[in-house]
Parts: sequence; structure tokens; C-alpha cells
Amino acid sequence: MAKENNILEELTQLIIDGDDEKIKEITKKALNTGIDPYIIIDALNKGMKIVSKRYDDRDIALPELILAGDAFQASMDIIKPKIKRKSEKKVGRLVIGTVQYDIHTLGHELVKTMMEVEGFECWDLGGDVPDEKFIEKVKEVNADILGLSALMTTSMPKQKDVIDTLKKEGIRDRVKVIVGGAPVSQEWADKIGADGYGKDAIEATIVAKKLLKIE
Repeated sequence: MAKENNILEELTQLIIDGDDEKIKEITKKALNTGIDPYIIIDALNKGMKIVSKRYDDRDIALPELILAGDAFQASMDIIKPKIKRKSEKKVGRLVIGTVQYDIHTLGHELVKTMMEVEGFECWDLGGDVPDEKFIEKVKEVNADILGLSALMTTSMPKQKDVIDTLKKEGIRDRVKVIVGGAPVSQEWADKIGADGYGKDAIEATIVAKKLLKIE
């Protein structure tokens, strides 16, 4: 048990350090030791929460946050094939991206990864996504959840624009909208008529499952 705890603590620290090479080695070691993949993910999430808080508190800058995200993704790429699902059936469809005039993609990429782990089928539209592209994709794949990320205060209004466009197209009631990003808050989500708000990838996934009534 002590050995397992040491490995998990190392994984958390490697996220904080943003070491995307070393974390691959330790992730493989954790799996070979027999540690449950979901326990490994908990350790990774713990590291991301620490990094996110440090970023929010301005103790670190954006490059450190990006490095942590790269380490998280490197580990998850190894873990995902090892995860055994209770069912191969997808639990929902997610379209996600960063709104127009904002090129930052780290946050929503982490959300996408976590959603895939939980069984969601995901379409990532990337950054700087025009309103119409979100609408087109929601219609095309009949999305259950639309994730709108904004990492700058200047791009936040585009989240409202997308929601307003959904209404104009008459499909607002067909899809649940979750918003997120560093400057975004629950108050903002309520103000623009979003269905949910996720402070980070973990909370966004929990909110999505609640909205779709997934146990």
C-alpha cells in the first residue's frame, strides 16, 4: 500500500512539475503495479487542481498551466486504452470548443479527455470557433451537451452569442450547454442562460452527467 501511495504521489507531483516525459514512465509503472486506472486518474486530477488553484492565485503563469495539461494528457493517453467500461454503449454526445476570438484550448481539451473516460462520444472543434460552426456540429451529431470554453474576459460574451444563436435556430431545448474557462463563473453561467458551469474538467464532467441524469 505504501508503494502504491508513493507512485500516486509521484504522479501528482509530475503534473505539478509539468513533466510530460517522466509521467509516461510512472504511469506505465502504476498500471504494471496493478493500480486501478481510475485511482491513477484521481492522482492526476489532484495535481491539476493544485496547478489550477496556483494559476487562479497568480502564483504561476500560463506556460506552467500548459505544461501541467500536457503532462495530464500524456498520462491519459496511456491510461485510456486500459479502462474497462461497464458497457460499450456511449452515454452521450459532446460537442466542445473554445469560442471565437479565443485561441486557448487547454481547458476544454482536458474536459474532452475526462468526458471520453466517462463514456461520452466527443467532437472537439478546437479554438477560435465561430458561432455557426458550433450550431452546425450540434445539428450534425445531435449533441446532448455543448461545451463552450472562454479563457479571456473579452471572449466571454461569445458564449452568450452561441446560446442566443441556438435559440434563433430553434434548437436550444435539444442540447444542454455547459460553460467554463478561467474568467467564467456560476454567476455568469446563470446570467447568459447556460445549463451548467464547470470550474475544471472534473466538475464539468460531473455537471454533464447530472444534466443527462447519468448515474
